[in-house]
Amino acid sequence: MSADLTLTFTLLVFIATYAVIAIGKLPGYRIDRAGAALLGGSVLVGVGVLTPQEAYAAVDIDTIVLLLGMMIVVANLRVSGFFRVVNAYIARHVRRPVTLLVAIAAASGVLSAFLVNDTICLVMTPLVTELTLRMKRNPVPYLLAVAMCSNIGSVATITGNPQNMIIGSLSQVSYGAFAATLAPIALFGMVAAVLLILAMHRREFRAGERLPTVRLPAHHHRTLMTKTLVVLAAMIVLFFLGQPVAKVAIVGGSLLLLTRRVSPTKIYRQIDWPLLVMFTGLFIVVAALEKVAVGPQAIAAVGRLRLDDPTVLSGITAILSNLVSNVPAVLVLKPFVEPLADSQRAWLVIAMASTLAGNFTLVGSVANLIVAERARAHGATLGFWSYFRVGAPLTMLTIAAGIVWLSLV
Repeated sequence: MSADLTLTFTLLVFIATYAVIAIGKLPGYRIDRAGAALLGGSVLVGVGVLTPQEAYAAVDIDTIVLLLGMMIVVANLRVSGFFRVVNAYIARHVRRPVTLLVAIAAASGVLSAFLVNDTICLVMTPLVTELTLRMKRNPVPYLLAVAMCSNIGSVATITGNPQNMIIGSLSQVSYGAFAATLAPIALFGMVAAVLLILAMHRREFRAGERLPTVRLPAHHHRTLMTKTLVVLAAMIVLFFLGQPVAKVAIVGGSLLLLTRRVSPTKIYRQIDWPLLVMFTGLFIVVAALEKVAVGPQAIAAVGRLRLDDPTVLSGITAILSNLVSNVPAVLVLKPFVEPLADSQRAWLVIAMASTLAGNFTLVGSVANLIVAERARAHGATLGFWSYFRVGAPLTMLTIAAGIVWLSLV
């Protein structure tokens, strides 16, 4: 193909792939986000835009390995019953609706800071829905806390969400430096989320009300849970000591597969394999676009937007994240961030804005959709407007606070 035809074809494949990722499916077909990313990458290799060797090189193996390792750890926590124990503990000790909200927000945020936020939403949503319905409470504000605080808490570390994992690999920012810079934003955001939920649902949190006593089953595999928590604690220590994050995650995850009690099949069923496939395809699609369309002129043109200004970069990242989702947004911004004088700070700004932007609407992040879908399956409804009236002001407030903080640090 000629250069112009190659560019046009690559742009069409790129736009089509990102459209399916943004919508979630292709109308009239059963292909999903993972399939669209894999198809897009394969077609671009098939027609020769990238050679197979270039496609292999485009895939960031560190990100894939890190995500797989953390998924294995979370899968072991799920199988062991750890999350049921956390939920039962909350049910046993909280006495008032405000305390319940704070406990759910704190659990969702803290767990998401070290484990992948999507998986926390996956396991916490049915537990919180069951708990609130059995207490005869309105589940909506508590489900908002799960979704929003999982997003906000995940901004704190490299292992908090998929886009942070990519940014950690691309930026070479250490785990400790990343957490030291962004954890204060996460803490502020969680407090802001609780206060906004309280303000928007005053009837639910009337003063003086007490919660009925509810006993929830907390069946768990003590040995597996203890082993997993010990391995996870060791991993976190090694993360902060500066050991390669991907290496620590995959070694820790692999060690958990060495057991006489639990079939590995149970663990494998808990792993989000389509997400790994989607990441692989996206890396290839973006690499193809970068090869044919992102030259010095394009980089210079985008550079005139002043991406080194945290306010500008945050705005662009937030808008892009709501258009195509946060992981694709991060990959699109990659070639324009690398030439910046302070690229590490720019990556931290992107990590902050791409994650917090997910709270703007119900469809702003995969984590939100997981909460809505899992809640519906268990008898509760989290609607678009119920989410938006808290999520929109929360997003603007937290991103503004993040810009101020990152401008000062």
